[in-house]
Amino acid sequence: MLNRLPADERRAQLVESALTIAEQRGVASVTVRAVAEEAGVSLGVVHYCFESKEELLAAMGESLVQQLSESMRQAFGEVKHAPDLRGLAGLQELLHIGLSQMLPTIVGTPDRQLLTYEITAQALRHRASAGEHSADIAGQQYRKMDNEAIEFLSACAEIAEVRWKTPVEEIARLGLALVDGVVLRWLVDRDREGMIAAFDETVRVIAAKAVELP
Repeated sequence: MLNRLPADERRAQLVESALTIAEQRGVASVTVRAVAEEAGVSLGVVHYCFESKEELLAAMGESLVQQLSESMRQAFGEVKHAPDLRGLAGLQELLHIGLSQMLPTIVGTPDRQLLTYEITAQALRHRASAGEHSADIAGQQYRKMDNEAIEFLSACAEIAEVRWKTPVEEIARLGLALVDGVVLRWLVDRDREGMIAAFDETVRVIAAKAVELP
């Protein structure tokens, strides 16, 4: 039965097995043999789906980017359920709603959060020697995150009836940089209250870049 899986399903299974290994033991532990054992398939099946370890790592990065993008979209989408918040105070509440919705995912998947940083760092480190597709994993991640953040910030401004004083793309970049730092610090000290306080400050910093419409 395993050998009759469609190719796309087989690749997805192997990628998830590789991600499981990387979460538990780090990216360096991802080998063709380890993935085959984790997935319960032969070495030949892995080689058939992925020509090289680099191709497998690129697929892992793509999967993480997609998962991250989907989790951000779901979290940020919660602002649509709070249409009565207006002005700068309303904007702060909307921003808080979006960031707060990310907390359960962050706290519930620390190993996967760490893995996103690890794969990004590896992609950057090997940018010169890796293939073009593999080297762009970090770029893909941040482009998708930028798009989700821009859509979120634009929706918040529309609902709260405010406008951003600087281009929303710049605010999205700043906001994501702040969130990145907050999550990385939490991975170090696991101080949830500290993370919440840092997110609150992030909200204040971002909201200060808006003005109410006349």
